[in-house]
Amino acid sequence: MFEQYHTNSLLQKFFGLFIGIGLGFCLQKGGVTSYDIIIGQLLLTDFTVVKVMISAVVVGMIGIHLMKTLGWIEFHTFPGSIGSNVIGGLLFGIGFALLGYCPGTVAGAIGQGQMDALIGGAVGILIGTGIFAHFYPIINSKVLTIGTFPVETIPELIRIPRWIVVIIMILLMIAVLQCLPVFGL
Repeated sequence: MFEQYHTNSLLQKFFGLFIGIGLGFCLQKGGVTSYDIIIGQLLLTDFTVVKVMISAVVVGMIGIHLMKTLGWIEFHTFPGSIGSNVIGGLLFGIGFALLGYCPGTVAGAIGQGQMDALIGGAVGILIGTGIFAHFYPIINSKVLTIGTFPVETIPELIRIPRWIVVIIMILLMIAVLQCLPVFGL
């Protein structure tokens, strides 16, 4: 169904830009491009970010698995490891704590004209990416392969159909949303 998008580079870029602008719009409207909301999340006084992200995961999970079931897309998973999760989590966490934005929210904040996001975020992302790229061969051979996971997906790990996992995860996420204190949303 979507074969024409795989062969047309310009069309892929257009859709990527369109979806990116849509994501930024949704992040801004959800309030998660606000430094105060993000700091409130880090201080556990405002759960807007968690609510928006859980909602996005639920919608994405349903959409991706529906498209997979209809044969519109293919999964392209990659093996993970404890080492890659630790490195990724540390880099993400350090950047998030220092700047008060994650990569998605920093792009939305730049889009709404926040100079701290532009200077600190964009410059930080570029410098961090350059440092990681420089050290990637060493990190890849010595850290990213530590504790390689035996399978690539949760349904493979627990040996049940993926739709059952999707339904269980959606129910768990809805339960978490119901238990969060009511603040920003």
